Amino acid sequence: MSDADDRFAIIATLDRYAECLDQRDWPGLADVFTQDVEIDWVEWKQKGLAESTGSIRSYLDGCGPSQHLLGNYRIELDGDSARSKHYCRVMHMGKGDQKGKTYESWIEYQDELVRTEAGWRSRRRTCVAIMEEGDRAVLGPA
Repeated sequence: MSDADDRFAIIATLDRYAECLDQRDWPGLADVFTQDVEIDWVEWKQKGLAESTGSIRSYLDGCGPSQHLLGNYRIELDGDSARSKHYCRVMHMGKGDQKGKTYESWIEYQDELVRTEAGWRSRRRTCVAIMEEGDRAVLGPA
């Protein structure tokens, strides 16, 4: 596989994360992360796909529609491993008691990826909050 092919495959993996979250496709996160993934949200940390998925669900299952927009991908390849950074702008809409409220966040995701038999997967993700606007109460609990 050429470097360009690897870069496109990594971007597709990173984009799959946004798709899974916005579609609430929780099993699909196995297409993004390794089973032993470590995620550092700064405020809390998770280890393992099941724990990480549960944490993400605890926030997004409690809010209305969301849209994760990704861009500015920076990827460094090193054989069967890679590092990436990309920006994410997320709009969350409230539901239930939070209907009519919004919460928007701007994040930089920093990933350490590994090539697996199934394709590229993130084994470590650090989430760096850049700024936020709105009411965080829009996020969960379900």
